[in-house]
Amino acid sequence: MQERDFDDSSLWRISEFERLRRQMGSSGYARLDGPTVLSTTLLAELQRRDTDAARGDVLEVLAACVRQHESALLYLKHDGHVWPVTVFPASDLYHSPRPLQPSRDLGLADVTLLAVEPPGLRPPGHYQHERVGRADAYRPLVPLLWQLALHGPRERLLAEVGGTAAYRALGVAARLGATGAIGAALERLRRETVPLREIATWPGMSVERAARLVNALYLARSLMVMRAHPAARAEPASRLSSSRG
Repeated sequence: MQERDFDDSSLWRISEFERLRRQMGSSGYARLDGPTVLSTTLLAELQRRDTDAARGDVLEVLAACVRQHESALLYLKHDGHVWPVTVFPASDLYHSPRPLQPSRDLGLADVTLLAVEPPGLRPPGHYQHERVGRADAYRPLVPLLWQLALHGPRERLLAEVGGTAAYRALGVAARLGATGAIGAALERLRRETVPLREIATWPGMSVERAARLVNALYLARSLMVMRAHPAARAEPASRLSSSRG
C-alpha cells in the first residue's frame, strides 16, 4: 500500500487511521527521514507518572509543547475523524489539513488525543524547505490553544498553574478577542490580581469557566502566576477533588 502524502488536504476516518498505523507503524505524516523519537525533554515530561499528560490529556500535552518550545505531531480524534495537527510553539504556528472546527453537537468537547509523534513537517522559512508544507495549511497557534482551553474537554486547571496562587492577565490578552462574561473577566484580570475562587464569583463565571480562562491565558503566554502574593489562595475544594479523581 502506498503511503499517504504528508501534505494531503483530507482527513482520516478513525478506521482508516487505525488501519494505516497497523500496516505501517505510523502515518504518512511521519514518513520523511528525520527524528524518529520526540526530544528527550518533551518525552520526559509526557512520560512522567501520574500526570494528565501521560494519560493523554490534550491540553496538558499542548501545554508541555508550549513550555518546552518543542514541535510535535498530535493526532486528535474529533467529530468522527483524525486530525493530524503539527504544533510549532517557537513559531506560534500549527499545521493541519483543515482548521480544527467545532462539531455541530459537541463543539470541541469530544477532542481526544490518539498519539504523539515527532514532526515530519517544518515551519515556513525553515532551511529544510523540502519539509515545509503548503502555506495555506499553516495557521496561528494561539487561537487554537485558546479555543481548546475554553471549549475543549478539560474542565480544571492545568497542573502547571494549579495549587495555591493568584493570577493576573498580561497586556497581550487584550488581543485575544474574548467576549461576554469571559471578555469581562479578562478585562478585570488585566487590572486585578486574584485567586481562582474569586474569579469564579464574577458575573457569568463559575469555577470551571474560571479554570478554563486561566488555562487559556497560560497557553497564550498571557498569564502571571503568583504563588507568594497576598491574594494567593488554594483552588476550590471541588476542583481539587476532581483533579485527584
